[in-house]
Amino acid sequence: MSNAQPNNPLHGITLKAMLEHLVARYGWEEMGLRVPIRCFRHEPSIGSSLKFLRTTPWARAEVEAMYLLSVS
Repeated sequence: MSNAQPNNPLHGITLKAMLEHLVARYGWEEMGLRVPIRCFRHEPSIGSSLKFLRTTPWARAEVEAMYLLSVS
């Protein structure tokens, strides 16, 4: 059985890599406007954002959607 996921554009992309890309492209302020979560607006960091996004499915889905739009 193969683990390949040819129809999944996020396959192989870590959440950390997504965040780093988005911060470089938009910055924390713009990200906080697009996805209004505290970890983007108040003392943002990759670490605090990862912790929150890993436990909050709706926020992670928003970040993944923003990432897909930014690379398409």
